[in-house]
Amino acid sequence: MNTPFLRRALQTSAATGGAAVLLLAAAGGAAAHVGVTPDKTSANSYALLTFAIPHGCDGSGTTKVAITLPAELNDAQPTVNPNWTVEKVTEQLAEPRKLADGTAITKRTSQIVYTARSPLEHQLRDTLVLSVKLPDAAGTTLYFPTLQTCEAGQTDWSDIAKEGQDVHSLQAPAPSVTVTEATGAAGHGTEHAASVSDGGAVASADDGGADARSWAGLAAGVGGLVLGGTALARSAARSK
Repeated sequence: MNTPFLRRALQTSAATGGAAVLLLAAAGGAAAHVGVTPDKTSANSYALLTFAIPHGCDGSGTTKVAITLPAELNDAQPTVNPNWTVEKVTEQLAEPRKLADGTAITKRTSQIVYTARSPLEHQLRDTLVLSVKLPDAAGTTLYFPTLQTCEAGQTDWSDIAKEGQDVHSLQAPAPSVTVTEATGAAGHGTEHAASVSDGGAVASADDGGADARSWAGLAAGVGGLVLGGTALARSAARSK
Protein backbone atom coordinates (compact mmCIF):
# COMPACT_ATOMS: atom_id res chain seq x y z
CA MET A 1 0.00 0.00 0.00
CA ASN A 2 1.26 3.47 -0.87
CA THR A 3 0.59 4.86 2.60
CA PRO A 4 2.12 8.36 2.13
CA PHE A 5 0.13 8.92 -1.08
CA LEU A 6 -3.11 7.76 0.54
CA ARG A 7 -2.42 9.96 3.55
CA ARG A 8 -1.99 12.98 1.27
CA ALA A 9 -5.27 12.14 -0.48
CA LEU A 10 -7.15 11.95 2.81
CA GLN A 11 -5.59 15.22 3.97
CA THR A 12 -6.66 16.89 0.72
CA SER A 13 -10.22 15.60 1.12
CA ALA A 14 -10.34 16.91 4.68
CA ALA A 15 -9.06 20.30 3.54
CA THR A 16 -11.70 20.31 0.79
CA GLY A 17 -14.45 19.73 3.32
CA GLY A 18 -13.05 22.44 5.58
CA ALA A 19 -12.89 24.93 2.72
CA ALA A 20 -16.48 24.17 1.81
CA VAL A 21 -17.60 24.81 5.38
CA LEU A 22 -15.72 28.12 5.45
CA LEU A 23 -17.26 29.20 2.14
CA LEU A 24 -20.77 28.41 3.34
CA ALA A 25 -20.15 30.22 6.63
CA ALA A 26 -18.88 33.29 4.79
CA ALA A 27 -21.91 33.33 2.50
CA GLY A 28 -24.24 33.09 5.47
CA GLY A 29 -22.49 35.97 7.22
CA ALA A 30 -22.59 38.19 4.13
CA ALA A 31 -26.34 37.70 3.82
CA ALA A 32 -27.06 38.49 7.48
CA HIS A 33 -27.06 42.30 7.31
CA VAL A 34 -29.93 44.57 6.40
CA GLY A 35 -28.69 46.03 3.12
CA VAL A 36 -29.75 48.11 0.13
CA THR A 37 -29.46 47.33 -3.58
CA PRO A 38 -29.93 50.17 -6.13
CA ASP A 39 -31.10 49.55 -9.68
CA LYS A 40 -28.89 52.47 -10.76
CA THR A 41 -26.38 54.80 -9.14
CA SER A 42 -25.80 57.54 -11.75
CA ALA A 43 -25.65 61.06 -10.36
CA ASN A 44 -28.85 63.09 -10.76
CA SER A 45 -30.86 60.00 -11.78
CA TYR A 46 -33.98 58.36 -10.36
CA ALA A 47 -33.22 55.05 -8.66
CA LEU A 48 -35.13 52.24 -7.01
CA LEU A 49 -33.51 51.23 -3.71
CA THR A 50 -34.39 47.75 -2.48
CA PHE A 51 -33.84 47.19 1.25
CA ALA A 52 -33.55 43.52 2.24
CA ILE A 53 -34.72 42.35 5.67
CA PRO A 54 -33.06 38.91 5.95
CA HIS A 55 -33.94 37.96 9.54
CA GLY A 56 -35.37 39.17 12.84
CA CYS A 57 -33.64 40.10 16.10
CA ASP A 58 -32.09 37.13 17.88
CA GLY A 59 -34.94 34.86 16.86
CA SER A 60 -37.69 37.47 17.32
CA GLY A 61 -39.95 38.50 14.42
CA THR A 62 -39.65 41.98 12.82
CA THR A 63 -42.49 44.43 13.49
CA LYS A 64 -41.15 47.75 12.16
CA VAL A 65 -38.39 49.05 9.88
CA ALA A 66 -37.51 52.78 10.05
CA ILE A 67 -35.23 53.94 7.21
CA THR A 68 -33.54 57.31 7.76
CA LEU A 69 -32.79 59.26 4.59
CA PRO A 70 -29.40 60.98 4.25
CA ALA A 71 -29.37 64.80 4.32
CA GLU A 72 -28.56 64.85 0.58
CA LEU A 73 -32.06 63.56 -0.27
CA ASN A 74 -35.20 65.68 -0.11
CA ASP A 75 -37.78 62.95 -0.52
CA ALA A 76 -38.43 59.26 -1.19
CA GLN A 77 -41.48 57.53 -2.63
CA PRO A 78 -42.12 54.21 -0.87
CA THR A 79 -43.40 51.27 -2.88
CA VAL A 80 -46.51 49.58 -1.49
CA ASN A 81 -45.85 46.21 0.13
CA PRO A 82 -49.06 44.34 1.14
CA ASN A 83 -47.33 42.95 4.24
CA TRP A 84 -46.64 46.42 5.65
CA THR A 85 -48.20 49.84 6.23
CA VAL A 86 -45.93 52.79 5.43
CA GLU A 87 -45.52 56.35 6.70
CA LYS A 88 -43.39 59.27 5.53
CA VAL A 89 -41.89 61.35 8.34
CA THR A 90 -40.97 64.97 7.52
CA GLU A 91 -38.68 67.48 9.20
CA GLN A 92 -38.44 71.28 9.10
CA LEU A 93 -35.27 72.54 7.45
CA ALA A 94 -33.12 75.06 9.30
CA GLU A 95 -33.29 77.27 6.20
CA PRO A 96 -35.03 76.98 2.79
CA ARG A 97 -33.31 74.68 0.30
CA LYS A 98 -33.18 75.63 -3.36
CA LEU A 99 -34.05 73.02 -5.97
CA ALA A 100 -32.68 72.65 -9.49
CA ASP A 101 -35.81 74.22 -11.01
CA GLY A 102 -35.32 77.39 -8.96
CA THR A 103 -38.04 76.70 -6.38
CA ALA A 104 -37.32 76.26 -2.68
CA ILE A 105 -38.54 73.86 0.01
CA THR A 106 -38.76 74.34 3.78
CA LYS A 107 -39.41 70.69 4.70
CA ARG A 108 -38.03 67.36 3.56
CA THR A 109 -38.79 63.68 4.10
CA SER A 110 -36.38 62.49 6.77
CA GLN A 111 -37.57 58.94 7.35
CA ILE A 112 -39.69 56.17 5.85
CA VAL A 113 -41.30 53.88 8.41
CA TYR A 114 -42.70 50.47 7.45
CA THR A 115 -44.85 48.69 10.07
CA ALA A 116 -45.60 44.98 9.62
CA ARG A 117 -49.28 44.02 9.50
CA SER A 118 -48.16 40.88 11.34
CA PRO A 119 -44.61 40.17 12.56
CA LEU A 120 -42.20 38.97 9.89
CA GLU A 121 -40.96 35.66 11.25
CA HIS A 122 -37.27 35.47 12.09
CA GLN A 123 -36.51 32.78 9.50
CA LEU A 124 -38.26 34.64 6.67
CA ARG A 125 -37.06 37.60 4.58
CA ASP A 126 -38.78 40.49 2.82
CA THR A 127 -37.82 43.53 0.74
CA LEU A 128 -38.90 47.18 0.91
CA VAL A 129 -38.44 49.48 -2.09
CA LEU A 130 -37.99 53.26 -2.22
CA SER A 131 -37.83 55.51 -5.28
CA VAL A 132 -35.41 58.43 -4.88
CA LYS A 133 -33.62 61.00 -7.01
CA LEU A 134 -29.91 60.71 -6.41
CA PRO A 135 -27.95 63.94 -5.92
CA ASP A 136 -25.62 65.35 -8.56
CA ALA A 137 -22.60 64.36 -6.49
CA ALA A 138 -20.58 61.53 -8.03
CA GLY A 139 -18.32 59.80 -5.53
CA THR A 140 -20.57 60.57 -2.56
CA THR A 141 -21.64 57.65 -0.38
CA LEU A 142 -25.19 57.93 0.94
CA TYR A 143 -25.91 56.16 4.23
CA PHE A 144 -29.38 54.97 5.26
CA PRO A 145 -29.34 54.17 9.01
CA THR A 146 -32.10 51.63 9.54
CA LEU A 147 -33.73 50.76 12.87
CA GLN A 148 -35.20 47.26 12.87
CA THR A 149 -37.71 46.76 15.69
CA CYS A 150 -38.80 43.24 16.64
CA GLU A 151 -41.32 41.67 19.01
CA ALA A 152 -38.44 41.49 21.46
CA GLY A 153 -35.48 43.82 20.99
CA GLN A 154 -34.11 46.05 18.23
CA THR A 155 -31.16 46.16 15.86
CA ASP A 156 -29.86 49.59 14.88
CA TRP A 157 -28.15 49.23 11.49
CA SER A 158 -26.31 52.55 11.69
CA ASP A 159 -22.58 51.83 12.02
CA ILE A 160 -20.42 53.78 9.55
CA ALA A 161 -16.78 52.89 9.00
CA LYS A 162 -14.21 55.50 9.98
CA GLU A 163 -11.36 56.40 7.64
CA GLY A 164 -9.14 53.37 7.21
CA GLN A 165 -11.55 51.02 9.00
CA ASP A 166 -12.64 47.78 7.32
CA VAL A 167 -16.42 47.97 6.78
CA HIS A 168 -16.64 44.20 7.26
CA SER A 169 -15.53 44.67 10.87
CA LEU A 170 -18.71 46.61 11.70
CA GLN A 171 -21.28 44.75 13.76
CA ALA A 172 -24.33 46.55 12.35
CA PRO A 173 -23.32 48.51 9.21
CA ALA A 174 -25.70 51.12 7.81
CA PRO A 175 -27.00 50.30 4.32
CA SER A 176 -25.24 52.53 1.79
CA VAL A 177 -25.15 53.52 -1.87
CA THR A 178 -22.27 55.24 -3.65
CA VAL A 179 -23.24 57.73 -6.37
CA THR A 180 -21.37 57.26 -9.67
CA GLU A 181 -20.75 59.53 -12.67
CA ALA A 182 -23.82 60.58 -14.65
CA THR A 183 -24.40 58.45 -17.76
CA GLY A 184 -26.90 60.66 -19.58
CA ALA A 185 -30.31 62.26 -19.11
CA ALA A 186 -31.96 61.37 -15.82
CA GLY A 187 -35.12 59.31 -16.10
CA HIS A 188 -37.51 57.03 -14.27
CA GLY A 189 -36.27 53.83 -15.90
CA THR A 190 -34.67 50.82 -14.25
CA GLU A 191 -31.37 50.46 -16.12
CA HIS A 192 -28.85 48.10 -14.58
CA ALA A 193 -26.02 49.42 -12.40
CA ALA A 194 -23.81 48.07 -9.63
CA SER A 195 -22.89 49.85 -6.42
CA VAL A 196 -22.01 49.52 -2.76
CA SER A 197 -24.53 47.90 -0.48
CA ASP A 198 -24.79 46.09 2.83
CA GLY A 199 -21.84 47.68 4.55
CA GLY A 200 -19.54 47.80 1.54
CA ALA A 201 -20.24 44.60 -0.39
CA VAL A 202 -20.79 44.94 -4.14
CA ALA A 203 -24.44 44.44 -5.06
CA SER A 204 -26.20 44.05 -8.39
CA ALA A 205 -29.42 45.69 -9.55
CA ASP A 206 -31.57 42.62 -8.87
CA ASP A 207 -31.44 41.63 -5.18
CA GLY A 208 -33.01 38.22 -5.75
CA GLY A 209 -30.88 37.57 -8.82
CA ALA A 210 -27.75 38.56 -6.95
CA ASP A 211 -28.57 36.10 -4.18
CA ALA A 212 -29.20 33.33 -6.69
CA ARG A 213 -25.99 34.01 -8.62
CA SER A 214 -23.95 34.16 -5.40
CA TRP A 215 -25.26 30.82 -4.19
CA ALA A 216 -24.83 29.28 -7.66
CA GLY A 217 -21.22 30.43 -7.76
CA LEU A 218 -20.65 29.13 -4.25
CA ALA A 219 -22.16 25.75 -5.13
CA ALA A 220 -19.94 25.51 -8.22
CA GLY A 221 -16.85 26.33 -6.16
CA VAL A 222 -17.67 23.79 -3.47
CA GLY A 223 -18.48 21.18 -6.12
CA GLY A 224 -15.11 21.71 -7.77
CA LEU A 225 -13.30 21.29 -4.46
CA VAL A 226 -15.19 18.08 -3.65
CA LEU A 227 -14.57 16.60 -7.13
CA GLY A 228 -10.88 17.42 -6.84
CA GLY A 229 -10.63 15.66 -3.49
CA THR A 230 -12.56 12.63 -4.81
CA ALA A 231 -10.33 12.28 -7.87
CA LEU A 232 -7.20 12.39 -5.73
CA ALA A 233 -8.59 9.74 -3.38
CA ARG A 234 -9.38 7.46 -6.35
CA SER A 235 -5.85 7.89 -7.67
CA ALA A 236 -4.55 6.85 -4.26
CA ALA A 237 -6.73 3.75 -4.27
CA ARG A 238 -5.54 2.68 -7.74
CA SER A 239 -1.88 3.05 -6.74
CA LYS A 240 -2.17 0.63 -3.80
